[in-house]
Parts: sequence; structure tokens; C-alpha cells
Amino acid sequence: MLRCAITSRALHPGDETQQQAALLREASRWIADGIDLIQLREKDLPAPRIASLAREILFTINATSSPTRLLINSRPDIAIATGAHGIHLTASPAELTPTQVRSLYALANHSTPVITISCHTLEDVHRARIHHADAILFAPVFEKILAGPNDHSTIQGQGINRLRDACGAAAPLPVYALGGVTLENAPSCLAAGAAGIAGIRLFHRS
Repeated sequence: MLRCAITSRALHPGDETQQQAALLREASRWIADGIDLIQLREKDLPAPRIASLAREILFTINATSSPTRLLINSRPDIAIATGAHGIHLTASPAELTPTQVRSLYALANHSTPVITISCHTLEDVHRARIHHADAILFAPVFEKILAGPNDHSTIQGQGINRLRDACGAAAPLPVYALGGVTLENAPSCLAAGAAGIAGIRLFHRS
């Protein structure tokens, strides 16, 4: 089962410095566990701070010869500057395509990046496959809780049958089930055709 852990320092207590330190400790635990992908998703941080976190995570990966790969969320500039293993893109038409991202990596003399795309509809899945993404994160499969500073609402999940449809439409690309995934319902995601699971709370100790 493939695993993709998505960061969220907001899940940790304390001030900004303490939260970022907790994020790095969590990432180190994931790396030691050999998790497949870490998606650095601290979109509200300034670029220099995201880059600093990325470099620290990459240092740990390299120092331990871990198979874990670090993806930067929607920031190919930061990914290329830090030498991250790849990019996670949204399905927005405004995003660069995987082909464009690979061209940028090639121009920078970097290895071919790993590119994942978040998809919420079957149309998103078809586009991701046409544009040759490496993997798809399909969401939300189950009910998803939004936990921003002033937002504790929920998003209705699309269900196992829609995940099954997405996996069929994505083939042969691997699909990670995302959104409300737990240890208890993960087997049903795999039975529906998902190659793995992705999540935020799922992998955070706190």
C-alpha cells in the first residue's frame, strides 16, 4: 500500500516556531518509517520559509538513504531551488501541466520529478491521465473535516463507488484515496482499486 503524508503544522500546538519544529519532527518519523511521499503543504508560509523546511526534510531523507520522496505543493520554483523530488499540483486549469514542470526540471538539470495531481471529479482524472501525471490523489472519498482557525465545517465524501470509478478512469496511473481516510476504512479503498492512501490527520500523531 502506497502512503502519502500531507503536512499541516496547524495541527500542532504552540507558536509558529514550535509548530514548524513539530512538523520537522513528524516528517523525520515518516522518513524513518519509509513512507512513500511527503507533500509539503504549508501554503500560507512565505517562500523562503517553505524552502527552508524543504531543505531540512531533504537533508534527513538523504542522510538516512530513505526511499521517501518530497513533493512541494504547487510551487515548482521552490521545488527546483531546493532540489525536491517533485511537485503536487491541483486540477486547476491555471496550474502548470506535468509536461511543463518536467521541462523546468530538465532546464535546471534536475532528475525527472514525481508529479501528483489532486482530482475531485472524473473529468479531473481524465485530464491528469492525458497530461501524464505520475499519480492522482482523489478526494474526498469520505466525509472531510475542514479545520482552519475559524472553520470546522465538513465536506461530504463521494464514496467508495466513485473512488472505484476514478481508479478505472485513471488506469494505469496509481490513485491515492484522500479525504476522511482512516486505518479502519483504508482496506475498502484498496479493494476499490486505490494503490494507496493519502491524508493529513491520518499520519499525524497529534
